[in-house]
Amino acid sequence: MSGHLDAPSAEVELARERTFGGRGVIVERDIRVIDLTDLGSNRDDIDRQIWDAAADLGFFQVSGHGIPMAAIDDAFERAQAFFALPVDAKAKRSMPTGTNSGWESKTQRRPSTGVLDEKESYQITRTRMDRHDLWPTNDELTGFVDAMLDFEQANWRLAMTILSSIARSLGFSSDFFEERHDPTSAEYQSTLRFLHYFALTDADVDDQTWRAGAHTDYDCLTLLHQRPGQRGLQVCPGAAAADRDPDEPLGWTDVEPTAGIVTCNIGDMLMRWSDDRLPSTLHRVVPAADAGPRYSIAFFAQANRDVIIEGPAGTHRPITAHDFLQERIRANFAP
Repeated sequence: MSGHLDAPSAEVELARERTFGGRGVIVERDIRVIDLTDLGSNRDDIDRQIWDAAADLGFFQVSGHGIPMAAIDDAFERAQAFFALPVDAKAKRSMPTGTNSGWESKTQRRPSTGVLDEKESYQITRTRMDRHDLWPTNDELTGFVDAMLDFEQANWRLAMTILSSIARSLGFSSDFFEERHDPTSAEYQSTLRFLHYFALTDADVDDQTWRAGAHTDYDCLTLLHQRPGQRGLQVCPGAAAADRDPDEPLGWTDVEPTAGIVTCNIGDMLMRWSDDRLPSTLHRVVPAADAGPRYSIAFFAQANRDVIIEGPAGTHRPITAHDFLQERIRANFAP
């Protein structure tokens, strides 16, 4: 079975997103940090912590996740090396239409702001890289491909650990989401994304400048690695956005970057799969005058293309993961 995101829902969502573009105000909220170290012996308690954080704010952080700090540092160094390549070398790996993989620079225009994000990104989807010749050569970046595939797989394992916990809370089997994010399938579409937000001077920053405009992610679960000292990520719960007076500014909360801590957020796909019990939370990256570059690495756990998304209560009609993502991608990238 396949389908398209309900047209009225898409139109309503985009209209709603266009109201989220103001600077807003800073509000203190608790971004919970959940230690996964004892998951094997303390599963029920950690399942409860993950569910409570996901159902409340839709954003939380994890420690004890098993990805070595050395691997994270190495991935950041390789990401910076990729972005330091000449523009013509990166352009050879430009994102082919419809793939959401490869390199892009200043092409993402959020409905919330109507302006292009001040960033470039390079997205790795393992099923698409060789087919579209999107990898840098070994002469350009030695050992890049193997290192990035290893790092992608480490993030996939962590994402599946968290999604297995959520599956149990939803009444699914522990391996429900792992089976639907199968990296051995030709339909696999989870993605590792390197992000480089450009350095800004005081003259660059005005009300029309955004490193990343307010948005929700359209996957099941996002994992984010941040660099200490490179601030800017902020979140605003969907309930706070929906319930506010339209004339009132949104309240945003800073998510501080901490070495070795992985930030997690629920995406639109899992919100639908949970019959809206888990909210996908608005987030953005704000600019700052005289700010240096910001680098981050995100992993988007996106169900395989042919998987049917259908919640246990049947709140929404079934839709394939491919059709769902294509609607969201079209809404967030400039023509």
